[in-house]
Amino acid sequence: MSKDLLFEIGLEEVPARFIPAAIAQLKERMTQWLDSSRIAHGAVEGYATPRRLAVLVREVAEKQEDVQEEVKGPSRKIAQDEQGNWSKAALGFARSQGVDPELFTFKELGGVEYIYATKSSIGVPTSEVLAEGLTGILHAMTFPKFMRWASYDFKFVRPIRWLVAMYGTDVIGVEITGVKAGNVTRGHRFLGQDAEIAQPAAYVETLRGQQVIVDIEERQRMILEQIEALVAEKNWKIAVKDDLLAEVLFLVETPTVLFGTFDSSFLNIPQEVLITSMREHQRYFPVLDDKGELLPYFVTVRNGGKDSLDVIARGNEKVLRARLSDAKFFYEEDQRLEIKDAVSKLESIVFHEELGTVGDKVRRVRRIADMLAQQLGASADTGESVSRAADICKFDLVTQMVYEFPELQGVMGEDYARKAGEKEEVAKAVFEHYQPRFAGDDVPSTLAGAIVSIADKLDTITGCFSIGIIPTGSQDPYALRRQAAGIVQIVLERELSVGLPELFTIALDIHQNFGSMKRSADEVRKDLHEFFGLRVKKLLSETLRYDVVDAVFSAGYDDVASVVGRGAALMDAMQSGEAFKNTVESFNRVGNLAAKAVHASVNPEVFADAGEKNLYAAWQGVHQPYLEALGQRKTAEALALAGQLTAAVTSFFDSVMVMADDEGVRNNRLALLAVIHGDLKRFADFSKLVW
Repeated sequence: MSKDLLFEIGLEEVPARFIPAAIAQLKERMTQWLDSSRIAHGAVEGYATPRRLAVLVREVAEKQEDVQEEVKGPSRKIAQDEQGNWSKAALGFARSQGVDPELFTFKELGGVEYIYATKSSIGVPTSEVLAEGLTGILHAMTFPKFMRWASYDFKFVRPIRWLVAMYGTDVIGVEITGVKAGNVTRGHRFLGQDAEIAQPAAYVETLRGQQVIVDIEERQRMILEQIEALVAEKNWKIAVKDDLLAEVLFLVETPTVLFGTFDSSFLNIPQEVLITSMREHQRYFPVLDDKGELLPYFVTVRNGGKDSLDVIARGNEKVLRARLSDAKFFYEEDQRLEIKDAVSKLESIVFHEELGTVGDKVRRVRRIADMLAQQLGASADTGESVSRAADICKFDLVTQMVYEFPELQGVMGEDYARKAGEKEEVAKAVFEHYQPRFAGDDVPSTLAGAIVSIADKLDTITGCFSIGIIPTGSQDPYALRRQAAGIVQIVLERELSVGLPELFTIALDIHQNFGSMKRSADEVRKDLHEFFGLRVKKLLSETLRYDVVDAVFSAGYDDVASVVGRGAALMDAMQSGEAFKNTVESFNRVGNLAAKAVHASVNPEVFADAGEKNLYAAWQGVHQPYLEALGQRKTAEALALAGQLTAAVTSFFDSVMVMADDEGVRNNRLALLAVIHGDLKRFADFSKLVW
């Protein structure tokens, strides 16, 4: 026999961003407790609104499972003395397992006899352990922020106002902070009322009758369907961002979509400003036309029914008008600020107490960017744009608009720079130097933007490493991992001809001149190399097999584009099956014997066998083209050239005794293998491939 189990925690309104993790945690803790308590059960369903977290567990067994467990103890030799008396080890094992030593049994394992204790545990009725279990789950819950209320020591995300705990039709005796569990839930704060739940399976429908859609997926479906209906009716494009939808989803219990308007004169402000204001302050969805241009409408979701929607819309319009008026004021005021005056204000903003002001950072970024532009052979015009963009890349940080909306940094910089008469490439670079802002974001579209972006990120990473701020575990307060991944992404997608060591040298030289380094340059360089290596390895692991990653990574990752290309070429080659397997086996035979070489100087005059002469000739034929192909990142071509040695290597090993008695002959043959292996290991360590 089994019954359904319902546990609802009724709360004051919980911040929307906390709810998804909270309901996932509640489901996980409930599942873990039932499993560890040996209580069989069916599906565990989670429900949540701003005022409640709930789990409904189907078909919960009425009794714990009985357990008979056999536990292995010490060997018989240790457990008994020669007279058959139990040793201290055996008696300690008996106490730890709660069994009588006389009930031990013996079993042979691997030729050795061990003692075994058989433990039995009779399951108790589920109803007898539920109260303690649910109370334990409540106490174990964790949140980003906690609250205490009244005089209670208990902490939770928000004050608990009611509890529902039912096993079948029976109420479970849970009590916390003076709140006793019952079978009565609360409906919508304004549209519903208290309602008695007849049985757990009736939970969803009972709340639906009180104007609460407790099923998360159903609530989301209702919102999307209403938005789609509005799109069809008005011929609009409504920009629904997943993160905003997820937040709105946990702000309402009964969702009703409505729209409002705002004065079209506000459209003179950049639409990014209007959209940000609507999304961040009001949780509105912006409305766009077919060309992606903002229209003077907004869409919002009401926590209630369809009554008096026109009144609700007018109220939202009034609030939005005030928000947009503020944005318009900030925008107009910012344009009175000269860029040079804004840049000078950066001298009073501390970037880091040991790395100086933002003004100091800008000067370092300018020098790194200039040197990187030279390294990449940028044109004089691009170099000029790089210098100017680096000089002004942070000026919008002191504007009122960015102070109000920090997420618009770069966006406002581009707009203000363009309006101030800066070159288009410079204005774009001011925005693009923040890219990529997150995983999957675009890289800068201009070379100037790419260079300044790398310089900015590289300065932050090198500066932090130079004073001992290195990410450990999950701690990365300066987002150094993300910035390093961004540099790797830019170098790769923009196909920039610069290696990681060159980047480190540029940044370290400038930070040494700045005088803030607390660690030696060699230490910092080593840590930077390892840190970026992990980012490159993670990038490779997204598309390549682990053994291929290990193989190409072992050959070096200083040139990011090269290691990615080598990995892709190796993956493609491995698809050919047996033919490439034979090639790899021949390469590995070369590598195994090359390790015994005492030098790598080959003397063709010492060759006595046709097999070694042919191998030397084959290697000479591919050596230079192979190195050139690798240098030009033509990795598939380089691997194909290396593969041309397969037949000559096979013939060599079939006809030649490498470890000849004559020391000169032996060392010359090993030297031949060493020079070939030296070329091959530039591509990969083929011995790491798994077939």
